[in-house]
Amino acid sequence: MQDFLVIEGVSKAFGARRVVAEVSVSMGRGEFFSLLGPSGCGKTTLLRLLAGFEAPDAGRIWLNGQDITTLPPERRPVNTVFQNYALFPHLSVGDNIAFGLRIARKSRSEVRAAVERMLALVRLEEHAAKKPSQLSGGQRQRVAIARALINEPQVLLLDEPLAALDLKLRQHMLTELTALHAQVGTTFVYVTHDQGEAISLSQRIAVMNEGRIEQVDTPRQLYTAPVNGFVAGFIGDANFLTGTVQELLPQGHVRVQLAGLGRPLVMTGQPLKSGQEVRVMIRPESLHLRADRPGSHERVNLCQAVVEAVTYFGPHVRVQVRCGETRLSLQVAGPALEVGAVGWLTFAAEEARVVG
Repeated sequence: MQDFLVIEGVSKAFGARRVVAEVSVSMGRGEFFSLLGPSGCGKTTLLRLLAGFEAPDAGRIWLNGQDITTLPPERRPVNTVFQNYALFPHLSVGDNIAFGLRIARKSRSEVRAAVERMLALVRLEEHAAKKPSQLSGGQRQRVAIARALINEPQVLLLDEPLAALDLKLRQHMLTELTALHAQVGTTFVYVTHDQGEAISLSQRIAVMNEGRIEQVDTPRQLYTAPVNGFVAGFIGDANFLTGTVQELLPQGHVRVQLAGLGRPLVMTGQPLKSGQEVRVMIRPESLHLRADRPGSHERVNLCQAVVEAVTYFGPHVRVQVRCGETRLSLQVAGPALEVGAVGWLTFAAEEARVVG
């Protein structure tokens, strides 16, 4: 994917606190890209730097080959959808959407045609005369997006736009946003602290922590091959175990001594030394529990486990087990062994990974 929006060595401090620290990342034309991280990690500040609401202390920002680092917001082909939508309460839906074109002094016929097109795009044709207060949260969000898109920006910035919605509406709007992005083909840069939103929407995600980018990758790669413990812990649920490297093997395999689990075979994407202390990540759905002992396989690890708790979550069951003194959480789709039962826990070497 060709670089379209490029952030090059950008830093920003407020007083003595550096909020964005030498960030470099690029996004493709038409890509849905998310900035994901906990509160205070710098993701919203980075979005404000892209919008031109803040100026970087160092570094450059390029859009379609043009240096926009010092351009004011009104001269950037970029629009922003804010968390509170920032709609004008005294204006109708149609007038809210038309606002940018009227500021740009477009003709009435141009404005009318563009507003009709935007209303159809966000499926609000019947609500054009209503005020924002007469709309649901999801409808107000669609008005804000239509208002931002009507000027045909090259980049649409979205600052946690689903945060104010309830769970069901948020889930519905994820589908809406995906479909909208596919229709307009604009580059979307989406800021969120919600991993589920980022994974559902994005083609790629930058995981941020303390002003820096820890990893940029596809949702699948972030989940299955995190580069460190922070990314592994922030994306999805995981079991983390501390152990000692026992044996280095070909093709990225390594044997690690883990309390209660023996010397399982796991994967690593980093150079290790024998005797080194490491952290191993195993996702709950990668663990399998059965009553009878399975046959041996060279790349499937096996240990005996006691069931300590079973919690039902509708479509899946969360089971807590103990192997020796080590406790693990696993997720199963069907019936689980009862509390107190002794079973056999298995996991493939490829589904356990050294993360630090």
